Amino acid sequence: MNTTVTNTAGNVTGSSASVGNNLEVVTMNDANVTNSQYVGQVSIAADQNATVKNANGTVSLQSQAICNAADVSTDPHTTAVTSDQECQANDPSALLNAKVINAGNDVSLASQAVGNSFSMDTNAAYMPVQNQQLNNSAIASTVNSTVKNTNGNVTVNSSAIGNNAQIVQY
Repeated sequence: MNTTVTNTAGNVTGSSASVGNNLEVVTMNDANVTNSQYVGQVSIAADQNATVKNANGTVSLQSQAICNAADVSTDPHTTAVTSDQECQANDPSALLNAKVINAGNDVSLASQAVGNSFSMDTNAAYMPVQNQQLNNSAIASTVNSTVKNTNGNVTVNSSAIGNNAQIVQY
């Protein structure tokens, strides 16, 4: 994505995303969830090149690349989940090249690349979970930035994550 924004009275927001596989399951019933995600040798790239000049509001720019993502949210008595994620992609990569000049408020720049991500939240009393994640990809996240004359805070973040899992029972 290539963006140029000049002389805006409000906020500027831009995002670039690339995802191999994404699953979201939300149910209030007893459930058996089986998830199998595989990405072969392809490129998953989210690139953003942005120039923002003279924005009176906040400037928020981000790029995000994800090979496999799964989220399961349930509120029954029983939830059984089996999740297998395999990322063999060449490069889940997120790149943000940003030039921000004369921002009237905060500037936030972020880039994130993820191989496999699994999250689950449930209040089920019985919740067997089997989660397997395999990542053989080269994961890269990069932010190249120039920020000048900002009237607020400046935040720049870049993260590259191979495998991530979070399971919450409440």
